[in-house]
Amino acid sequence: MKFLLFLASRLSKAIFVILGVVVVNFFLIRLAPGDPAAVLAGQAGASDPTYVARLRESFGLDEPVLTQLFLYLKGVVQLDFGFSYRNHVPVLDLILERLPATFLLMICAFLFSITLGVLLGVVAAKARYSNKRRWLDSTVMTGALILYATPLFWLSLMGILLFSVLLGWLPAFGMESVGSNLTGLARAQDIAMHLILPTVTLGCFFMAFYVRLTRASMLEVIGMDFVKTARAKGVPPGSIIRIHVLRNALLPVITFAGIQLGQMAGGAVLTETVFAWPGIGRLMFDALLQRDYQLLLGIFLVTSTMVVVFNLLTDITYRLVDPRISAGGEPGAA
Repeated sequence: MKFLLFLASRLSKAIFVILGVVVVNFFLIRLAPGDPAAVLAGQAGASDPTYVARLRESFGLDEPVLTQLFLYLKGVVQLDFGFSYRNHVPVLDLILERLPATFLLMICAFLFSITLGVLLGVVAAKARYSNKRRWLDSTVMTGALILYATPLFWLSLMGILLFSVLLGWLPAFGMESVGSNLTGLARAQDIAMHLILPTVTLGCFFMAFYVRLTRASMLEVIGMDFVKTARAKGVPPGSIIRIHVLRNALLPVITFAGIQLGQMAGGAVLTETVFAWPGIGRLMFDALLQRDYQLLLGIFLVTSTMVVVFNLLTDITYRLVDPRISAGGEPGAA
C-alpha cells in the first residue's frame, strides 16, 4: 500500500510537471522570430501579405495566443498533437515513426556507457586502494578526463574519418544501407554496423562520468566500518567488492543514470545530425529550422514525458538496490 501511494503521488506530480513544460515551451516558441507562414511563403517565393495572412489563418496562427494554447492542450488530452506544417502529416505519426531509431541509439549508448564506465571505475578504485597499481588508476582517470573534455562533434567527425574514410570498417551515415533491401538477420547486421559509431561517440562522453562517479563512491564506501568487519571475518576480497562495496556505491550511479537517460532522450541532436541518424533528435533540428511549431511542441512533450518516466524508474530502482530505502523515498529501518 505504501508503494502504491508513493507511485500515485509521483504520477500526479509528473502530470503537473509535464503540463508545466508544455505551457512554458508553448510561449517560448512563440517568442522566437518568424513563423511557419512566413517560412513557407518564403520557400514558395510568394511574399504577398494576403497569401501570408491566408497561411496564418489556415494554421490557426491568427487566433489569440491563449486561444491557441487552449486548443493545443485540448488536443494533447485527446492524443492529438496537431499537424506538421512542413511534412503534411500528423505530428504524432511522425514522432512515432522516428522514436524506434532514437530508442535503439539511446539503449545501446546507455548500456555501453554504464557497463564500461562502472567496470573501469571499479578497476580504478581497486588500483587506488591497493597502492600497488596506482599507475592503472592514473591511466583510467586520465582517459576519462580526456573523453569528458573532448567535444562530441569532434569525436564524431574523427570517428568517421578514421573508421569510415581511412579504414573503411564502418558505415558513416544513416541507419541502414540505402537500396540494399535486406531482410531478417542480414538487415539486423547492417543496422548494427551503422549503430557502432553513433553508440560509441555518444556513450564515451557519459562513460567518463560513470568512471569518476563509481571510483569516488567506491573509495568512500571501501573505508567504512562494515567493510573492515567483513574483511576481518575472512570474506573473500571479490565478495567484499561485489556484495558490500559495489552495491552501496551504486546509488549515486543510478541517480545519474536516470538523469542521463533523460538527457539522451532529447540531447542526441548533435549525434543524430552528424551521423544522419533518423531519430527524433534530427527531427527536432529540422523542425527548428523550419519553424514547425506543432512538431517542436510534440517532440518537447514526448521527450519531457520520457524524462519524467526515467526518473520515476530511477526512484523504483533505488529500493531494489538498497532495501533500506522505504517506498516513500525516506531511509527506512535497516
